[in-house]
Amino acid sequence: QVQLVETGGDSVQTGGSLRLSCAVSGYSATHYAMAWFRQAPGKEREGVAGLTSSGITKYADSVIGRVTISQDNTKNTLYLQMNSLKPEDTAMYFCAASRFGMPATQRLAVVKRLQEAGFDYWGQGTQVTVSS
Repeated sequence: QVQLVETGGDSVQTGGSLRLSCAVSGYSATHYAMAWFRQAPGKEREGVAGLTSSGITKYADSVIGRVTISQDNTKNTLYLQMNSLKPEDTAMYFCAASRFGMPATQRLAVVKRLQEAGFDYWGQGTQVTVSS
């Protein structure tokens, strides 16, 4: 049973920082892709950052330079460090994971595209609110 649980969402002022965490359990961590998505009211869900099991990353243009995706395998946790937050960053943030055992070309494509269809498992979400 695969389970993803996000924590760390909060209300902050413009320019503040947050670190979101995604605890992963029941997952076979071989040849996979993981990512963070976000969805604001009235908007489509969008990919924020992606990470392959080999360490390749991908970021949405809107967050480049302000966001870092990483993982700690010893703690079975995925992170999203966010700095210089803006009101437009306000959204529900979701952790996602692909199926395991993916060929290299496929997992690279999943991260590069950073679309919902490429991921099979999802967390419940954590709210981030940035006020001005």
